[in-house]
Amino acid sequence: MAKIVGYGEDSLTLWALKERLSTILARFNDGTLPSDCLVFYRPSFGRHSRHSKAVFGEFDAIIVSSKNVYLVESKWDNLAENDNEEIRLGRQQELRHEIFAWYLMNWDKKYSDNWESFVEEKQPYLRRKFGKTIPHTNRLLARNLKLILERIREHCTTSLSEDSIKNVLLFFHNGEKSKPPKKTSRPFEIVSIDYGKEIEDNFVTLFGNKRF
Repeated sequence: MAKIVGYGEDSLTLWALKERLSTILARFNDGTLPSDCLVFYRPSFGRHSRHSKAVFGEFDAIIVSSKNVYLVESKWDNLAENDNEEIRLGRQQELRHEIFAWYLMNWDKKYSDNWESFVEEKQPYLRRKFGKTIPHTNRLLARNLKLILERIREHCTTSLSEDSIKNVLLFFHNGEKSKPPKKTSRPFEIVSIDYGKEIEDNFVTLFGNKRF
C-alpha cells in the first residue's frame, strides 16, 4: 500500500479518528473500544444554499459508540482565528448540531420504509423550531440522512437521549508551541489533541509508516 500523507485540519481529523479515538472516548468516560465504534468522516447534509431550507451543512465527523453519539467539529491551532484562550464556533456550526440532534431524537425505525410519513408528521415541528424543512424521499439529502440515522440507531445499543448526544470540538495543537483554548461555545466540550510529534512541516502520515 502506498504511503499517504495529508496537510491541515481535515487530514489531522482523519488521523485522530484512526489514531486517537481512545483519547476522545476517554474524555467522556466512554468505555467502548475504538474497534467497536462506527465513524462517519465528513458526513454532508448539504452545503449552505439560499434555495433550500433543508440543508444544514457538514460535520467534520460523527462518532457512534455503544452508548453515545459524538457530533464533531475540528479546529487547528495554525489558523489565526484560534489564537485566543477562548474559541467560539460560528452560529451555523452550532445550528448544525442542534438540527441533527433534533433528527436523532425525532426519527425512529418505524420511518425506515416510509420517509414521507416522517416528513408529514414531523416537518411542522422542525419548521417551527428552526425554520427548516425535511427533504423529500427523492432527494440525495434525504437518502444521506436516512442511511446515517438508521446506522446510528443500529449501532448505539442503549436508548438515545439528549444526554447521550455529545457536541465535541477537537482542537489540534502543537504541544511544543501552543496550548489549547480553555473555553468554547456551550454546550461544546473541547478535546485537545497534541499533534506535535506526528508531523513534518504540518504534514501528517495517514497510512503507512509514521514518518516520511
